[in-house]
Amino acid sequence: MTKPRTKIVMTFVGWGVAFLIFFPIIWMAITSFKTEIDAVQTPPRLFFTPTLENYTAVGDRVNYFQAVYNSVIESVGSTICCLLLAMPAAYAMSFYPTRKTKDLLMWMLSTKMMPAVGVLVPMYLIFRTTGLLDTKTGIVIIYTLMNLPIVVWMLYSFFREVPKEILEASRMDGAGPGQQLLLLLLPLSLPGVMSTALLSIILSWNEAFWSINLTASNAAPLTQLIASFSSPEGLFWAKLSAASLLAIAPILVFGWLTQRQLVRGLTFGAVK
Repeated sequence: MTKPRTKIVMTFVGWGVAFLIFFPIIWMAITSFKTEIDAVQTPPRLFFTPTLENYTAVGDRVNYFQAVYNSVIESVGSTICCLLLAMPAAYAMSFYPTRKTKDLLMWMLSTKMMPAVGVLVPMYLIFRTTGLLDTKTGIVIIYTLMNLPIVVWMLYSFFREVPKEILEASRMDGAGPGQQLLLLLLPLSLPGVMSTALLSIILSWNEAFWSINLTASNAAPLTQLIASFSSPEGLFWAKLSAASLLAIAPILVFGWLTQRQLVRGLTFGAVK
């Protein structure tokens, strides 16, 4: 097969895969403009009279902008905490490794393999005792603990790409660890740090398990807004679709706007 034909085929394959990935979002958006009766029709109705009653119902039932505010504060706050904790740890493990460094990294990563429901009861009791239930501070803490292993691993891999000779030269000039980290390592690995921060924000924004179980109203993010449309009477698919679309819209736009920085950071150091 010639190169032009190969390029055309690969382009069609790429668009096909992208459509399959994005199709659930498209279908959710279509369903959000249906009535509840149209939303559960079998087979699905492709032609219907669009309505905005689902979005009106979402606005009447919950405070959407308060949920957006909570999601932003909790996602960004936990990301800042993750970076403040992970950067010194990744710096130490990258440039001052010990025989146990790899074991420590594997132990940190192993915590992500544990089902969250396994520690729900003790975490709930701790949060209740300390007064952190349904507070933004509590959600920031739990999101920080949730994302910290991934952030440390990513920063560790990015910091390892920086030549040690640069830091050794700065050390000979009298730079301390803090100056090396802030004035040399951070600027040199900025694409990687930014992509790590973006990924942490996305993971925090999409987290549902902890937000549903540890919040009620005061600190409820957008994931709690979606869960509120599940009731003993069943699922209201049209209203649920409208709430879901409103919940993912901000992070979807954010991802589109920052995709270049995200890809640049994730491929940082891939080619020498």
